[in-house]
Amino acid sequence: MSRAFLIVMDSVGIGGAPDADRFFNDGTPDTGANTVGHIAQACAQGRADQGREGALKLPHLDALGLGAAITLASGVAAPGLDAAPQGLWGAATEVSSGKDTPSGHWEMAGVPVPWDWHYFPDKTNSFPPELVAKACEIAGTKGVLGNCHASGTNIIEELGDEHIRTGWPICYTSADSVFQIAAHEEHFGLDRLLALCEGLAPTLHGMKVGRVIARPFIGENGVFTRTPNRRDFAMAAPAPTLLDWAYDAGRVTHAIGKIGDIFSHRGVTHLHKGKGDADLAKHLITLAETAEEGSLTFANFVEFDSLFGHRRDVAGYARALEWFDGVADAFMARLRPGDLAIFTADHGNDPTWTGNDHTRERVPVLACAPGQDARGIGQIAFTDIAASIADHLNIPAQGPGKSFFVRDKT
Repeated sequence: MSRAFLIVMDSVGIGGAPDADRFFNDGTPDTGANTVGHIAQACAQGRADQGREGALKLPHLDALGLGAAITLASGVAAPGLDAAPQGLWGAATEVSSGKDTPSGHWEMAGVPVPWDWHYFPDKTNSFPPELVAKACEIAGTKGVLGNCHASGTNIIEELGDEHIRTGWPICYTSADSVFQIAAHEEHFGLDRLLALCEGLAPTLHGMKVGRVIARPFIGENGVFTRTPNRRDFAMAAPAPTLLDWAYDAGRVTHAIGKIGDIFSHRGVTHLHKGKGDADLAKHLITLAETAEEGSLTFANFVEFDSLFGHRRDVAGYARALEWFDGVADAFMARLRPGDLAIFTADHGNDPTWTGNDHTRERVPVLACAPGQDARGIGQIAFTDIAASIADHLNIPAQGPGKSFFVRDKT
C-alpha cells in the first residue's frame, strides 16, 4: 500500500497570480510579486550574500521542476534554476479570496473557503471597542497594548517592557484575517495567554476572523525572544478535508508543525511539533523511514514566512531555501517505491516587496513519485493537490479537485 507526503514550504510562492491586482501591501498591489523568482534574481546580482554567497542553489528542488514551475507561473525564468525536470511539476492557482495560511491549506486539502474573511484594515486602533473590552474581561486587565498592525518581533521589542510593567497583553493584527496576542511566558504566564486566546476565539470566529494566535515570548529589559510555544486557534474548515478523508478511510495521519492547529486537530492521528523547522525536518525524515503503509503525512515549514518573508530578509530567505533543499534531498532518499511526495506552498511572501505582508502568488507543485515518468502537469487548482493524493492513496475524494496523478488502471 502506497504512502503520501504533502509538504508545505510556507510562503514559497512563484508569482503570476492572475488576480494579484486585487491584493495589496501598504497600498501597492501584489501584481508582479514573485517570492522565489525575486530571491533568485537578488542572489544572482550579489544582493543576498549575507551568510551565503552567489547564485541561489536549490539543485534538488530544481531537479523536481522548481525553475520550470516559476517560468510557467510567472513567465519569467529564475536565474540559476534551469534544471531539466525529473519529477511531476506545475503551478497551482488559488480561488479563495485570501492570501493567508487557512485559505491556502484548506484549499490544497480540498476545501476552498466559501466566505470572505473579516479583516481589521485600520493601521491603528485596529479593533472595535467591544472586542478590546472582551479581551480585557478575559485577561482581567484594564486595557491592552498595541491595538494596531505590526510585525510580531518588532512589537515585542517596542512594547515588551511596558507589557511587563502594566501586565496588559499586546494585541495586534496584519493584512491577514488574524488577531494575535503576545505576552511574556513568565510575567503574564503561558497558560493565562493560551486561556485568553481560547476564550476570545469563539467571538472572533463568529466574525469570520480566521485565527487567534498566541505569541509567547521571554526576556528582560528590551531584549525579548519569541518562544516555540505559539498556538493557533483556527476556525474549523467548513467541510471535511484531505486529513478527514484519510482518517475516515482508516488511514494513519501524521501532522507536522502547525498543521494540527490549522485544521483544528480534525483528522489527525499523530501530531509532531518542535522548536523550529530544524526539529520538524527531523520528524519528516524519520517519517519517511517509519510512516505506516497507506498513511498520509502533512507537514508545514513555517520559518520561510515567519523569520524571513515578513521581515523582508532576502538573504535569510535564500539561506532557508538552500537549507531546506538539503532536507528535501535527505527526505526523498528515504522514500519507498510507490510513495508520493508533493512539495508546495500556501501563498507568497516576497521579501523584495513593499510592506511586510503575504503576497498573492501561484505556488509550485513538485511531485516526487519514484517510478513515475517526469512530466509537466500545467496550471492546476489548489484542490487538485488533495484529489491527486486521494487518488494515490485510493481513498474517496470529496472536494472539487481533479487528480493529476497518472495511475495504471489496467
